[in-house]
Amino acid sequence: MDEPHVTNTWNSYLVVQEDEKILIPAAGMHSTETDVKKNNRVKVTLGSKEVLGFNDYQGTGFLIEGTAQFIESGSKYELMKEKFPFLTRVLEITVTSSKQLL
Repeated sequence: MDEPHVTNTWNSYLVVQEDEKILIPAAGMHSTETDVKKNNRVKVTLGSKEVLGFNDYQGTGFLIEGTAQFIESGSKYELMKEKFPFLTRVLEITVTSSKQLL
């Protein structure tokens, strides 16, 4: 598997860390986790109604690329569990590029 795994999420689930890592709550994402174990490169698309897009459109989308790992314990896990009680793991992405799409 040479290509990165692709998944989607809502911007309201993102927690951006000072070290420029992005944390995303994972309750499902089992196929993503299986793929990340084989190849940790990911592409994540997300949408936001709160961010003004190009040409003054209300809402926009983003493509984030990077490397990923799943976290099952520790301080980042506890931080996310407090915000999103439904999670079973945390998807942590180290961003290599980001692009506004709309």
